[in-house]
Amino acid sequence: MRTLLALCLAAAACSATPHPSTAAPTSDIPSADIPSTDIPVPPSDIPAAPPAADLSATLEAIRARHALPALAAAVYDADRPLAQGAVGLRAADQPDAPVTVDDRWHLGSDTKAMTATLVARLVERGTLRWDTTLAEAFPDEAATMRAAYRSVTLEQLLQHRGGVVGNLLARPAIWNALWTSTRPLLEQRRAFVGQVLALAPEVPVGTYLYSNAGYMLVGAALERATGLPWEDLMRTEVFTPLDMASCGFGAPATVDTTDAPWGHRTAGSVHTPVPPGPAADNPPALGPAGTVHCTLRDWARFAQLHLRGARRDPAPYLRPESFARLHTPPSGGDYALGWGVASRPWAGALPALTHQGSNTMFLCSVWVVPSRGRVLLVATNAGDDRASAAVEATLGALIPAWVPRD
Repeated sequence: MRTLLALCLAAAACSATPHPSTAAPTSDIPSADIPSTDIPVPPSDIPAAPPAADLSATLEAIRARHALPALAAAVYDADRPLAQGAVGLRAADQPDAPVTVDDRWHLGSDTKAMTATLVARLVERGTLRWDTTLAEAFPDEAATMRAAYRSVTLEQLLQHRGGVVGNLLARPAIWNALWTSTRPLLEQRRAFVGQVLALAPEVPVGTYLYSNAGYMLVGAALERATGLPWEDLMRTEVFTPLDMASCGFGAPATVDTTDAPWGHRTAGSVHTPVPPGPAADNPPALGPAGTVHCTLRDWARFAQLHLRGARRDPAPYLRPESFARLHTPPSGGDYALGWGVASRPWAGALPALTHQGSNTMFLCSVWVVPSRGRVLLVATNAGDDRASAAVEATLGALIPAWVPRD
């Protein structure tokens, strides 16, 4: 359960690559988006997270120790922020552009829980079913797709158990087409369906294999069922109802500005900022697998929804049975639908929901702790091993200070 970026490298699709010909980063975190220790203990010279709402001192000590451009974190209960902070720079070479607690961050594969939540909305409406098969979702491709895929369901894809390709970088014809296509995103994803479902399954259907391609197939199925791009569906079904006004897609900053953090590539010990533009994120067609950006406040609104749903508190946005489906992994697994599920002594009786996301230039982590009524969020604008260590150190400082015990 320790693997953070190492498992991402194997999954290989929520990565950011400027062009197919350049060295390509990878994907992000499967079900193992979880600190390896029960509670990581910060070094003694890092101040404990204070009882007040300002986390700046704790975050700055961790940021400086790991030499990151910026680091942000927040703690929420079901209704309000309890603590938050943001330290460092939006771009490492721009000292006049400090981050703020209101900045937008790239969430990477933390988008997956949002895509799964969108599916739940459409299932409740009767547009699709959890057991809608790929043959039903794509009738025009049913005759040409590999036979093993015809009975694969949307739920299996959301659980990473559909057998589809895990590492898109190992399929250069498909990966390069995502970078070079100028067609509308709906058409790109529809073409992607035919390409991916012509490949032999990489593992038997029903076996866990983290797959961004699987979430792209789900997005394409939603598009075919509604006639609307996944991005529009996210705005109308997730962002607007939950008042997540800062949410968008791709690099968080506006082109030619530093109005939000820039991602950073890492070479040796140097973090190099990547200005907003095509090279600053994955190809847009990967959206359902991981291109959302937003503020910590708006990300918390989404996480608070799932906190209330897991606690069976009133949440009219979805029915209790939909939350239960989203939060329950298949027997013997620890990945539900867009959420890793983790039992930890500090989390209490109910398992925590967690995920990490990275386009290799940002790294974000979320923990939803139903038994304790807490949401923990951490974000940084780098995606290397130091970023992973800093995220774990931040969680290690926040958990004992802000997660209640029995």
